[in-house]
Amino acid sequence: MVDATDSTSIAASPDAIERLTALVLDSVTSPESKRIYGRGIGRFMAWLQSHGDATDFTATAVEAFQSNLIESGLSPSATNMYVTAIRRLVMKGAETGVFPSELASAIGRVKGVRRESVRIRNPLTMFELEKLMSTPNTGTLKGKRDRALLAVLIGCGLHREEIASLTIEHVQWQRSGWIIRDLTGRGQRVRSIGVPSWVKRAVDLWTIAAAIRTGRVFRAVNKGDRVSGDGITAQSVFETVKHYAARIGLDYVAPADLRLTYERMIRKDRVAFEQVRIS
Repeated sequence: MVDATDSTSIAASPDAIERLTALVLDSVTSPESKRIYGRGIGRFMAWLQSHGDATDFTATAVEAFQSNLIESGLSPSATNMYVTAIRRLVMKGAETGVFPSELASAIGRVKGVRRESVRIRNPLTMFELEKLMSTPNTGTLKGKRDRALLAVLIGCGLHREEIASLTIEHVQWQRSGWIIRDLTGRGQRVRSIGVPSWVKRAVDLWTIAAAIRTGRVFRAVNKGDRVSGDGITAQSVFETVKHYAARIGLDYVAPADLRLTYERMIRKDRVAFEQVRIS
């Protein structure tokens, strides 16, 4: 805990916070980190405004905000990223003269939330992954999209951020078959990945039905079962996986588990993996 006697604080104008937020977001390359940092700063500012006279930045306020996040059910990892965003905001403020260096130092001493345990991830069995991909209702546009999304996650081993940024132009034919070509992933690493035939069929079913010929492969689908918007977020990918996994009794499964499934199965039996059956 930060020393309670540390009363270093300062108020900042909305314009100054907006400029500092832009500097923080420009300092990270990952779209997912940008999204989380932006959300964390925005949530902190809203929290400050909702607490009456507590409108100044203080180390104590950051600790109280951190406690509020945990009480609201936010995970320790997400809470720590929000607090990291606030630390970076104040550091940028100190660098540009908006905040005193003493404030940045005080908030920098706020400890992160301890992660009590880390779940051991396990790959799905062939039966489980076939059952998972057969769960979406392909009689609807949303079901076609969700099956295609699950298929790409499992069959190509993509991160959820890569799923969100995948475009029609990335999917190309070469002599040996279909590939996802020159996809920029985490750490700005560019790679190409083979696309199994069953994955390509699932993607085609979705893109043809949704009349998607260029741009982002995966789009939002509204309650009227119509395409809305020009993309989805990495968080939407996460929630989609959790939704369908829970429907077949796999409450613990997340996108990372599907990527692990890909890595294990592609090494263990590539031929069988290329012939996954989904009804």
